[in-house]
Amino acid sequence: MNFEVFRESFWKILIPGLTVTIPLTVISFSLAMVIAVITALIKFANVKVLRQVARFYTWFIRGTPLLVQLFVVFYGLPSIGILIDPIPAAIIVFSINEGAYCAETIRGALESIPAGQLEAGYCVGMSYLQTMRRIILPQALRSAFPSLFNSLISLVKDTSLASNITVTEMMMTTRMINARKYEALTLYLEVALIYLIFSTVLTYIQHWGERKLSSYEKR
Repeated sequence: MNFEVFRESFWKILIPGLTVTIPLTVISFSLAMVIAVITALIKFANVKVLRQVARFYTWFIRGTPLLVQLFVVFYGLPSIGILIDPIPAAIIVFSINEGAYCAETIRGALESIPAGQLEAGYCVGMSYLQTMRRIILPQALRSAFPSLFNSLISLVKDTSLASNITVTEMMMTTRMINARKYEALTLYLEVALIYLIFSTVLTYIQHWGERKLSSYEKR
């Protein structure tokens, strides 16, 4: 390993991680959660037509590779006149992809809540949406928190695929440096280390959040 190259390139790789990878992850995951909650609620409500649409969405997205989805949106859509810049294209694809997986997590959490709680909401005069918002969904999200956070950590690593559609994040930056330095082992181990640092920080945040939720439930 070339430690001089490692030292020189560390900040050059880390800065795109902080300015591109992390914002890309946060924005995409936030939108994904909105998609996931809506999709899970549609499936849970069992409205026939909408449920079929939601099922098709999760079936199609979970059944096709993320990289292929990126290529379809960024390289494929221009052939029918739809041009999307690299970062918005990445956000759209990551949000839709992650939303499908998180929707199934939230749906499972919703179904784990006893049916009596929904009936109790009706008994005190709440509508279906009020009962879901005030009683069912908060409990489901607490239950799904560990799995959803795991999805967030996975998304941090998946953003490396955005380099394939010319997003200048950590992987693209590493490739550019390697094209000049020819130190593939050093540079790719270095970017792996930075991804590991990001994932470790998020893991500690996850554990902190789980402890907070546990203490809240005990009250």
